[in-house]
Amino acid sequence: MSAAVGAERPQVVSHVQQALSYTVFDCRWVPRSARLLCLGSAARGTGIIQLYELHGARLELLREIEKPKPIKCGTFGATSLQQRFLATGDFDGNLNIWNLEAPELPVYSVKGHKEIINSIDGVGGLGIGEGAPEIVTGSRDGTVKVWDPRQKDTPVANMEPVQGESKRDCWTVAFGNAYNQEERVVCAGYDNGDIKLFDLKTMSLRWETNIKNGVCSVEFDRKDINMNKLVATSLEGKFHVFDMRTQHPTKGFASVSEKAQKSTIWQVRHLPQNRDVFMTSGGSGSLHLWKYEYPAQRSKKDSEGSEMGVAGSVSLLQNVTLSTQPISSLDWSPDKKGLCVCGAFDQTVRVLIVTKLNKI
Repeated sequence: MSAAVGAERPQVVSHVQQALSYTVFDCRWVPRSARLLCLGSAARGTGIIQLYELHGARLELLREIEKPKPIKCGTFGATSLQQRFLATGDFDGNLNIWNLEAPELPVYSVKGHKEIINSIDGVGGLGIGEGAPEIVTGSRDGTVKVWDPRQKDTPVANMEPVQGESKRDCWTVAFGNAYNQEERVVCAGYDNGDIKLFDLKTMSLRWETNIKNGVCSVEFDRKDINMNKLVATSLEGKFHVFDMRTQHPTKGFASVSEKAQKSTIWQVRHLPQNRDVFMTSGGSGSLHLWKYEYPAQRSKKDSEGSEMGVAGSVSLLQNVTLSTQPISSLDWSPDKKGLCVCGAFDQTVRVLIVTKLNKI
């Protein structure tokens, strides 16, 4: 691991801090706006959605919406830029889609899981990724389900443990490979270190591995391209970058791992404007900014003549400690390069500006 040099290093500047009166689990920028959402749980056990607008160096609260169940996660990934509907997963296993202009009742609602929805992702919306708009949810009940908001009540795909296989808590899900109308994959990470790659075109398990520790977050560097890279973060402060271009028949995908810190890495988020730069957020209240460097050759032939991938290397661009509590959520602005929001268990949401991203 190498570190970026001196004055050219990006800086992570805390621009605005906003204290919250509830536990925040997820933060999301509203696409094509200076607005952001905080999702979480009030002390009395209800769900909270807060909509803020960034005005210079302050956040103005535009709307607060209370719902019966605590809200764990949200995504805009399956909505159009015109509608900008928010899909959420809650502690009771409900998947809801909200029109934030009229949020009293959901525009789509399904009891998706028997237990909490830990993670949600969307694709096919916002002009990103080919094919139908779809939402994927991962739950403590051990299942991963794919939903088409145009189809009521039943998932279009349901990945659950086979008979006799013990169910594992699914902590994280992500879409990828949505580069044409047919291709699409879902990656899921579980509490026992399992990572599974489901091919939605062939409805089959394409690849699986185990990284020894609970998988907190997975994300492809881009959802809408031929699978390129996947980052998986773990409970023990390690993350793995898999080169997803070349799958070896027995060895799978090549990877490089990095020990970022001693505590849990809660989230990974790739910079929308540069897929080789990503940020990890930690249990120690810190953020680490990384850059992936490709090897001279991304694949080679093994002794049998099969293609196998070659992993690159990772360099630390910058790190900063913002809180004494874990930073549990993180989101880059899709529109303004370097603008970032994060939520921590100190009940604070922070808007950050990461500088000098053009120079790396």
